[in-house]
Amino acid sequence: MIRWILRSSGVLLLLAAGTALYVYVQIRTLEVDQVTPDIWVIYGLGGNVGVLRTDDGTVMVDTMMTTFQGRRLRERAEALAGGPIHTIINTHYHSDHTHGNPAFAAGTSIVATERTLDYLRFLDAGSWSGDSATGLPNDTFKRDRMLRIGGKTLHLLHPGPGHTGGDLVVLFVEDRVLHAGDLLFHRRFPVVDLEGGGSFRAWSSALAGVLLLDFDRVIPGHGTLAGREELRWFGSFITQLWDAGERAAAAGWSLEETLERAVLLGVDHFEPTMMSRLTSHDRDYLIRRVWEEATGAVTPTPLGEAH
Repeated sequence: MIRWILRSSGVLLLLAAGTALYVYVQIRTLEVDQVTPDIWVIYGLGGNVGVLRTDDGTVMVDTMMTTFQGRRLRERAEALAGGPIHTIINTHYHSDHTHGNPAFAAGTSIVATERTLDYLRFLDAGSWSGDSATGLPNDTFKRDRMLRIGGKTLHLLHPGPGHTGGDLVVLFVEDRVLHAGDLLFHRRFPVVDLEGGGSFRAWSSALAGVLLLDFDRVIPGHGTLAGREELRWFGSFITQLWDAGERAAAAGWSLEETLERAVLLGVDHFEPTMMSRLTSHDRDYLIRRVWEEATGAVTPTPLGEAH
């Protein structure tokens, strides 16, 4: 018995060590893809990071999930674009897109929607105390913002709830490139934050508004580079998913019945999405979440009660 316990403990220690090594390697790994002569995307453990070169410095969209990554991203972005960080833009509040913020100099312009700042303060308050508070967005807007930085025009738009209740997209106007944040998961199972104001029901409408913008290429929040048609297809997939949720709610199906009966077309080529807590999201996750929204089993957290 003691020998079995020792063997089991050894296996658990090896698994823990393997997980720690995986996280360590992934946090240190950054890969770069050039989108246009002035735009790059950096991939790593966390949301995709967009980098824009301007005459006044470097603009970065999102900062991944740790201060260590933030420091590495700053170095890599400044080397790519040839200038210091001028502005950071956070597409939404999730840790895998914002927790690198404190690695940047205090006073750096950090732009986000007002709702994203609310969620950071209420739903993620424990991460922004002490020195880390300098990483909170300090320039916010509700719906629409135009930025002119070093000869480049950036159109920031909050098209409505989708992945969260505060998502924004960034259109790099001259380059005709859109950073969609987590409103687009390219060839991956999407994730919705119902507690943080996200909504499958509203998501496709938000994407319809985004498709009115003038762009050719898309940087997704997770996955490889995409284009207009991939974004359009993703919107139709979200509509299909919401229809499945409504059908289950109207029929009074339990979650177990919905998991068994719901049909989703087009997911065969999807990869599981690994988020900041290393949890994997797949077809059953999607069905569960859309059932929770359609039946009212989960509703957004009132911000005033989210401390």
